[in-house]
Order: sequence, then C-alpha cells, then structure tokens
Amino acid sequence: MPVLIHSPSVGPSTWTPVAELLPRACVPDLRQAVAGGPPYPEQIAEAVRDQTPEGPLVLVAHSNAGLFVPIISQAVEVVACLFVDAHLPPAAGVAPVVQPAFLPFLRELADADGLLPRWTDWWPEEQVAPMFPDPVTRERVSAEQPRLPLAYFEQRVPVPPGWDGVPCAFLWYGPPYDTVAEEAARRGWPVTRLPGLHLHQLIDPESVAGHEFFTAHAGGEPEQSQT
Repeated sequence: MPVLIHSPSVGPSTWTPVAELLPRACVPDLRQAVAGGPPYPEQIAEAVRDQTPEGPLVLVAHSNAGLFVPIISQAVEVVACLFVDAHLPPAAGVAPVVQPAFLPFLRELADADGLLPRWTDWWPEEQVAPMFPDPVTRERVSAEQPRLPLAYFEQRVPVPPGWDGVPCAFLWYGPPYDTVAEEAARRGWPVTRLPGLHLHQLIDPESVAGHEFFTAHAGGEPEQSQT
C-alpha cells in the first residue's frame, strides 16, 4: 500500500491528486502531529502508524518529510521508500531539518511568539504562483498550511540505522534537489527526473503516479483520471 507523506510545512492536499490515481493509497494528515510542540519526529511516526492500515507499506515522502522516513519505518512495516523532491536522511545518526545557513532567514521571518508564516508566504509571488495548477488548488493547499514554530526547523531528527535496507528510489523535479539526486545516485538508488517545480505532483499527478516505482512496489498501474 502506498503511503504518501506530505511535508509538515504544508498539508495532505499536496498529495490528494496522486492518491486519487493510485489504488489503495493512503495520505496521513500530519498537521496535528506538529501542532502541539515537540517531540515532532515521534509524533509524526505515531500519526502515520495510527492513520494507516496494518501490512506492508510503501512510503512516499515529499520535501522535508523525507527526513522522517527512518523513524516512521520503526513504527510501521515498510517494504520500499520513494523520496519525491525530498531531503535524504543519512544511514544513521541525526539529521537537521534545515541546514544551519538557512536558519537566519527563518529567524527573520518568525514573529514574537516564534511562529513562522505559512510556507508559501516565505517566497515572492512570482515563485509561488507557478507551483499551482489553478486558484482553487492554491486556495485549498494554502488553507491547510500550518504556521510552524521556529523550533521545528531548529530540531535534529534521529535516524535509526537499518532503515535503508529496503529498496529506495529518488524522483526529483528541479533545483535545488539536483544535488540531492546526485547523493541518491551515489547510494546506488534509481533516480528519475520529472521536470517541474516543487509541488509538481499538483500540476502533473498522472506522471508522478505513473512512476515505475509504483508499478514495481505498490501493486499495479495507476487508475485513469476522471477529470
């Protein structure tokens, strides 16, 4: 069963168009897992466990959700992992949610209570608008976005060893994930480029759902879109 994991910076609607094309796909909602403060990794893993059926699962993680794949893999039975324009955790140890050089930018955005604006409000309009196929989709995704605390991005995520003993692959859309794609290739993973922006699964869900990874590991071909 494919389990499509959204970045905690956004919401489950970023995966809905793909989920509608994949038989039996599940999209856990992680918003409550990050709403009450730390420990975020454990709460995210528990949210995935509580919202997915038992049985072999295929984790599909987008953006910084990729960093939580190892700890999720301790909470549920995982048989394969696909990272989609996502951060890669190390084989073991700890992983920062963002690189230290990016933290000053976030600290400038935080308000007096330590809360950040919604993720799409971090960037200029000319960068945000092209990520969405239409105003309705943008409104739905934007309404779901939480205002995360700065502390979420300052955390270091534990990475238990052995998580990458299952088949893993990497699907990337464009920069800056070209460097991450190179790292995935160095690990010997299959790497595929699907040109687009960071929320390309909203623009072209058919191509994402049609990735060979799903045929190989998630039980069949995608269904035809009814739209």
